[in-house]
Amino acid sequence: MTTTTNTNLDATPVADTASIGTVLVTSGSGKTGRRVAERLQARNVTVRSGSRRGSTVFDWEAPETWGPALSGADAAYVAYYPDVAAPGAVEAMDAFGKLAAGLGVRRLVLLSGRGEPEALQTEDALREAATGVELTVVQASFFAQNFNEGAMADGVRAGAIPFPAGTTAEPFIDADDLADVLVATLLEDGHAGLVHEVTGPRLLTFAEVAAEISRASGRTVTYVPVSGEEYAAMLEEYGLPRPEAQWLAGLFSMLLDGHNASVTDGVERVLGRAPKDFGSFAAAAWQRG
Repeated sequence: MTTTTNTNLDATPVADTASIGTVLVTSGSGKTGRRVAERLQARNVTVRSGSRRGSTVFDWEAPETWGPALSGADAAYVAYYPDVAAPGAVEAMDAFGKLAAGLGVRRLVLLSGRGEPEALQTEDALREAATGVELTVVQASFFAQNFNEGAMADGVRAGAIPFPAGTTAEPFIDADDLADVLVATLLEDGHAGLVHEVTGPRLLTFAEVAAEISRASGRTVTYVPVSGEEYAAMLEEYGLPRPEAQWLAGLFSMLLDGHNASVTDGVERVLGRAPKDFGSFAAAAWQRG
């Protein structure tokens, strides 16, 4: 197990650490945003759940929506769509950070990708732009929920998971654990300037994931290794534009080249408990009968 030292990268002191009353959740209908919003509401925090069509209109592709959503908020959960490593993310974080600082937002929590070189540039852009704002970065591994809520769910239902992972192992994190970490960093003092690298407790190959799902569901699910080029072609068949499909396939191939094949103690450091194992997630997600 790799023990991660959560480094403080923010040299800007922030004097006002009063309680957080109002939080903007960007991408509030997404996999993590929805969970974060639910947890904040359960703790009686006023939540602005940002989405393109909700009561709090927020669209990463429409910068004119950012200011009204941020105005008067104490903190914001920043989940950039489609990914912090995507083209345009650096520019978006520069503009968003400057706007948040100018509107008096006191705390930002950015969801970032683990082991993504381009994501580090996006983190730095937000860090440099949000002058005087507390910033915490949470770098997460692949979500376990990608197999029952995300793009891979159709493959699971069909009994086959095609993906460009080969035999590389990944420490899948439960999105509920991730949401708990995100909420803690939004509401608790002591996380300013830190980078929390969070993973699940165990490395699994995609073939082992398929076996866990098979065991939990009582149905045979297999992993089908494909190349990045083959996966890009599949994404195009699903309707993704060719440039986006090729970018996503390249991103997944890079992330699963083995450099992320280690676990961290980030969840335990923040929450004081161990993260949920994939087997427990699968048992709950695919209960038989």
